[in-house]
Amino acid sequence: MAGSSREAVIDYEFLRGRQNETVGKEVCVFSASASETFRFKPPYKMADHGASDNGINWIGGHIEHRELHTVPNEAVAGFAHLYAYVVSKCTFLAGMT
Repeated sequence: MAGSSREAVIDYEFLRGRQNETVGKEVCVFSASASETFRFKPPYKMADHGASDNGINWIGGHIEHRELHTVPNEAVAGFAHLYAYVVSKCTFLAGMT
């Protein structure tokens, strides 16, 4: 990023759910002027567990999981250019925004 206020990087972390599905757990939006991190509650009851590679715990979070699409969309609404890295993450994020 060249530091433009119209550019942002968006990233997410996930856990695997009951059916080995990707469950979005944390979304981060970074720009030259600000950064925001959003942590989501689990979408359903499951034994407390975490991921050793990212340190995120299933039980953690402060935003209802049903807001997983709404919150990031509102967070990036003012940016003309969004950047994400890794094809799988770009595909997941494209489905959210």
